[in-house]
Amino acid sequence: MHTETLQAFVLSTLDYGDNDRIVTLFSLEHGRLKAFARSARTSRKRFGAALEPFARIDAQIRVKEGLSGLKQADIVSVYPAIRGDLACIAHALYACELVDALTPEGQPLARLFRLLTTYLDRLEHRAVDEGERRFFEINLLNILGYRPSLEHCSRCQAPFDTSGGRLQPDGEPLCSRCTSSGPPVSGATLTTLAACLTTGSFDRIPLKGGILDQAACLLDSAIAAHAGRRLKSLDFLRQTSP
Repeated sequence: MHTETLQAFVLSTLDYGDNDRIVTLFSLEHGRLKAFARSARTSRKRFGAALEPFARIDAQIRVKEGLSGLKQADIVSVYPAIRGDLACIAHALYACELVDALTPEGQPLARLFRLLTTYLDRLEHRAVDEGERRFFEINLLNILGYRPSLEHCSRCQAPFDTSGGRLQPDGEPLCSRCTSSGPPVSGATLTTLAACLTTGSFDRIPLKGGILDQAACLLDSAIAAHAGRRLKSLDFLRQTSP
C-alpha cells in the first residue's frame, strides 16, 4: 500500500486518545474519506495547524477502505480572513458539514470539490452573502442528484407556470392541481434556482428579497430531507447571519 498526496479540505476532526485524531477529509482524488492521524495533537512538524476545520491541505495518505492513514499534511490555505469574521466562519463550517453529511464515502466528486473551493475563496475575499450560500446549496444538491424538481410538478409532471406551486416537507414543489397545502413558491423563484445551475459563477444570478426567502425555505427543506440529521453548524450560522 503506497502513500498518495491528495488535494483536500478538512471537514471535521475527532480527538482520539491522548495524542491522536481521526480526520474527515474531502479530497479531489477520492472524495470524502476518514483518516487516522497518529500524534496529530502533539506533532507540530507533521501537522501543525493544517488540521483546522475548512483548511485546504496537501495530504499524504495511505488510502484504504474504512480508515485511511494520514502521514503528513501541508497547508495550502487556512483562509485567515474567514477566521477573522464570525459570520464567515459560520458559513465555512456549514458548507463543510453539508459536504460531510451528504456525500458518499470514497466517491470522487470533482465538480463539488471545485464548487467548495470557489465558495471558500469567495468567503475569504468578500462579505457574507446569503444568496451565495443558496447558490452553493442548489448546485451541491444538483451535483449529488438530490435537487428538487424546478421545471415541473414532481407528482403529475405538469410544467410549472408563473404561479409556481406549493412546497412540500421534503423540499419538492407540487403544482396547485396536486395540492393546496404548503408554503407557496413562485414561478420566478423556481426559474431563478434553475438558472443557478446553468452558470459556474456565483455572481451571475442574483438571489434577493422574496425570491431569496422562498429559495431558502425550499433548500432548507430539501437539505433536511436528505441529510437525515440536524446539522450542528446551523444554530451558529443563524446566530451570526445578517
